[in-house]
Amino acid sequence: MAYRHGDRNQMQLLPPSIEEYVASDDPVRAYNAFVDSLSLAELGIIWDEHKVGNSEYEPKAMIKLLVYGYSYGLRSSRKLEMATYHNLAFIWLMGGLKPDHKTIARFRKNNRNALKNILKQCVRLCIKLSLIEGNTLFVDGSKIRANASIRNTWTPDKCERYLKKVDRHIESILAECDAIDEQEQDNPSLVKLKEELQDKEHLKSRVQDILKELKEQERVSINTTDPDCVKVKGRQGIHAGYNGQIVVDEKHGLIVHSDVVNESNDLNQFAHQIEQAHQSLGHNCTNACADAGYSDIQELKKVDCQHITVIVPSQKQAHDRPAKPFDKEQFRYDEPNDRYICPQGHLLSYTFLDKHRNHKVYQITDKSLCLKCPYFGLCTKAKYGRRIRHLVDEDLKLKLQHQFNQESSQAIYKLRKEKVELPFGHIKRNLGVTSFLLRGLEGVKAEMSLLASCFDITRMINLVGVPLLVVKLMS
Repeated sequence: MAYRHGDRNQMQLLPPSIEEYVASDDPVRAYNAFVDSLSLAELGIIWDEHKVGNSEYEPKAMIKLLVYGYSYGLRSSRKLEMATYHNLAFIWLMGGLKPDHKTIARFRKNNRNALKNILKQCVRLCIKLSLIEGNTLFVDGSKIRANASIRNTWTPDKCERYLKKVDRHIESILAECDAIDEQEQDNPSLVKLKEELQDKEHLKSRVQDILKELKEQERVSINTTDPDCVKVKGRQGIHAGYNGQIVVDEKHGLIVHSDVVNESNDLNQFAHQIEQAHQSLGHNCTNACADAGYSDIQELKKVDCQHITVIVPSQKQAHDRPAKPFDKEQFRYDEPNDRYICPQGHLLSYTFLDKHRNHKVYQITDKSLCLKCPYFGLCTKAKYGRRIRHLVDEDLKLKLQHQFNQESSQAIYKLRKEKVELPFGHIKRNLGVTSFLLRGLEGVKAEMSLLASCFDITRMINLVGVPLLVVKLMS
């Protein structure tokens, strides 16, 4: 059997041009056409061919490098620089340009707002290609680590503990200095002690500044590496991070809107994320769906009042907990008299309004009735008797719970996982995004927009195909 052997020294009469490096159906051509279709003015990048001074790299070329690199898990500026030398697809995409890693990192940092706007133009292209309908939207969030260590997160208690510890060290060093001064003033160890004392005093001053900042900003904690990040709890434990948010369209699972917030849960995000998605779509959706993490009644109310079908389960519905004998549902609400009647026939009257939780509190009229009740200890153990918390928007809560149980709503909710959780799975597993590279809220929002755009472009290539997509993008 014959074998084929390569020969690096083989001479060619006409060496191939860069254009011949990639095939006509190579995905890199779709990324090239996508970035060429973007409007730099809408992105917020000033384009001036007659700009004086030293020449700089074309903005679209740098955007191409970032978008294509992020799509294949290359986010490090050094890895992107290396790819422009060794990867034929990158060489073709850049037209032979080879920016160094500092230039790449500087462009990414200085154009964070422009990178945030890429997804908006991507969504418009998807709508133009009839890949996004905007009828049913799914919202979900995922915790992503910040480019900072949890050890650099400071709380008032931690600051106080460190100050006490540093004070003890300073006292110990001063005592040792005094002892050395009495014995031998020329001892070289005294110099080292004085340097250590200076370091401890500097640390004390720094911790005091952090404590002052915490009190002035009324924050629970602050990270000295990335002040915008918060303490989040993920499957890998507690770490410094952000809460990434996406809104996905039902038709092909394309991302309509992405965002990053520095809050550890999703309770306050539903209405805001849906509203931002509406701005990208240019119209309101028909159905809005999310998991129980978004089940804050005030947030759901903002969407429901726009005549949108809200499909979000309550915590109880999500966990499918069986009703207990003395749950709130077992107490009958007497709406005309605004009171509750317990299973034993006793009355619970309105007592006060909990403005913080937006709850009306109802309490047994005579606490002795509870204390003498045979079910005391099962129904309640409180000495003041049984209390019931009733949402100010209790009617809306019951309406949404009933709405979630409808057959049509259940069919939509079953699609939620495969539609909205797939993008996060792709970003975290396939692209290997375990943490953000940029610091600060604006930086991580730009990175999230890039990642969301890359996911959409990948889906567009799979749905339409490279040759046809290139033609449509260039038209």
